[in-house]
Order: sequence, then structure tokens, then C-alpha cells
Amino acid sequence: MTEDTLSATMRDYLVHVYRLADAGVPEQPVGTSELADVLQVSPPAVNRMVTKLRELGYLQHERYQGITLTTSGQQEALKQLRRHRIVEAFLVNVMGFGWHEVHYEAERMASSLDDRVVQRMYDMAGSPTESPHGAPIPTLEGVIPTFDDVPLAHVEPHHNYELRRVLTHEPDRLEYLAALGLKPGVILKLLHIAPFNGPIQLQLGREYRIIGHTLAEHLRVRQAD
Repeated sequence: MTEDTLSATMRDYLVHVYRLADAGVPEQPVGTSELADVLQVSPPAVNRMVTKLRELGYLQHERYQGITLTTSGQQEALKQLRRHRIVEAFLVNVMGFGWHEVHYEAERMASSLDDRVVQRMYDMAGSPTESPHGAPIPTLEGVIPTFDDVPLAHVEPHHNYELRRVLTHEPDRLEYLAALGLKPGVILKLLHIAPFNGPIQLQLGREYRIIGHTLAEHLRVRQAD
């Protein structure tokens, strides 16, 4: 099967397997129940599609060991991620949508767009290297940078960090993060992490912020000292 005959649903499965494996560790197995949850479909439907993609050479699936992408499966996932993230950047940079409005719209649009249209959107958006949420945009050759960031909830206090990526796509959370000034590229200082997954105190310039541990798990940072 060629790229042209891959259905939108098939591409969607490959992308979600890639995302669930944290996109930096594609060999990490993904459970079928995880995939069913994120796609909001029944486990039998997931099993049928996983079997089909395995037979086509895009997935490997061992019972009780989870799903992994083959080399061709990873390539197709990255091509689709490129389309998706370019559409997100276009909607924000050119059309003026908020970063909280574009993820699900881009999912609907990306599979139906011709590659020439996607390239034109990429050019009009300013040849972005990252999505509005800080996720790197794969190259045309399917190359993506290795992530060198970690969850904010797992770093040491009393250091400065650059916020690199935001992993949530929930509109309410993204609007809240934007109101706090927590968007990719911002430099923050981690002041204190309360024990037992308690609140986290941050400093942004001369201002202070307190966020919950769960939200901090969605923020990926790297040290900026």
C-alpha cells in the first residue's frame, strides 16, 4: 500500500501511536486500550485496524507487549504530523486563531489537503520549525529533532528553565496557560514544589505563578541557567 491509498483513519492511528510513545521514543510499546481511549473507539475496532496496519507493514503488535511502529509506519506518522503542525501554524500565524482553537481543526483538515497546499501554507506561515504549542515540525524527509526537555514537575527548584513544549491540547487548559504567560519560549524560575504532588510556585520576570502538579506534567522545559 502506498501513501496515496492510506486512508485518513489509518494515518490517524499511526499518528496517535507515535504520540502515545511520546514521539521521542518510537520503539516504546503502546497498549491497545490506550489507543482506544485516545481515539474514543471500541477495543474491537482498534484490534481490527491494528491487525490491518500490521499486515500492511506499518505496525508491529505482539499480544501483551503492545504496539510499535515499523520504520515505514514512523515515516507515515511523521508525514502526517508535519501536515498537522503546519496547518496549526498557518491557522495561528496567518489566520489569527488562538493556539487553543487549532488542534482539533487541524486534525480535520490535515488528511484532506494536497501536499502543494500544505507547502503553500508552510511558506505563508513563515516556514515555521515548531507548532504553536512548541512541537517540532518534521522535515519533508521525515526528520524530527530529538527532544531534550523534561516535565516541569520533575525538575529541581531554584533554576531557570525555558518552556519548550505544551503537551495538552485541551482548549480550556491552553487558554489558562496563555493567561498565565506560560507559552513556549518563556523563561521561568522554579521556586518551590510542594510535597505529595502539591502546588508548584514559579517566577516569570517580576511576577509569580502557582500551578498544580497535574498541569506541570504537561509542560516540557529545559534548563536555561
